[in-house]
Amino acid sequence: MSGYRRQLYRDDAVVLRVQKIGESDRVITLLTRRHGRVRAVAKGVRRTTSRFGARLEPFGHVDVQVAQGRTLHTVAQVEGIDLYGKRFIDDYPRYTAASAIAETAERLTPIEEEPSLRLFLLTLGALRALAGGERAGPLVLDAYLLRAMGVAGWAPALTECAVCGTPGRHRSFSVPAGGAVCPDCRPPGAARPAPVTLDLMAALASGDWSIADAAEPAARRECSGLVAAHLQWHLERGLRSLPLVDRGATAPAARGGGSATPAHEQERA
Repeated sequence: MSGYRRQLYRDDAVVLRVQKIGESDRVITLLTRRHGRVRAVAKGVRRTTSRFGARLEPFGHVDVQVAQGRTLHTVAQVEGIDLYGKRFIDDYPRYTAASAIAETAERLTPIEEEPSLRLFLLTLGALRALAGGERAGPLVLDAYLLRAMGVAGWAPALTECAVCGTPGRHRSFSVPAGGAVCPDCRPPGAARPAPVTLDLMAALASGDWSIADAAEPAARRECSGLVAAHLQWHLERGLRSLPLVDRGATAPAARGGGSATPAHEQERA
């Protein structure tokens, strides 16, 4: 009986999650550039003598070689490109925002090894923005969630009625209806957010940071609530990490107003 010869491939990836397995191994969940979401065993990485254990921590951007297996792949080699998590490991607001980003990326890739380049670039950009620390973590998270929903086909309508398509900035917002709704289409129970809140959501979705960075705390909080509700409606169950996000966090250079839940910076790698 001939032995099973494993195929190797190399890709760059974002580390989404690590799980202990056995006495010294970990299962690493990766979002890769060309192969989508991949789960692979990293053997011996919990030992102090491990050559690459420190490179396989959550939120890092790595260059990884994967040996394909029948049931579970194996990490054969890894090099750190930029270990973003090290820059905010002791910063609770940014760390929890990164956790929500990673969990969302995993939930939006239900099929393993199905390529999703846009989501990979979006996730990488969001973690890069958090590591840079120039913008409030919750804003980065909210922007990420809005754009990730766009990748998934769930983007809320913000500049037209979600039901009839009438253009304009409408005053009501209904998660079941799909976003902003005009007076004629407004269903019972629709929210009535402040106009500046919908402006902030549109700015985050389009990357207009001049508007987003200037938003007041109340608008950020309301924006976060709507974004989280819209995302979790489509996911059909909540994100475990989302309630842990520090809603009062602000960027170091702009202390004085912050609260939200999602965001991202740019789709670039």
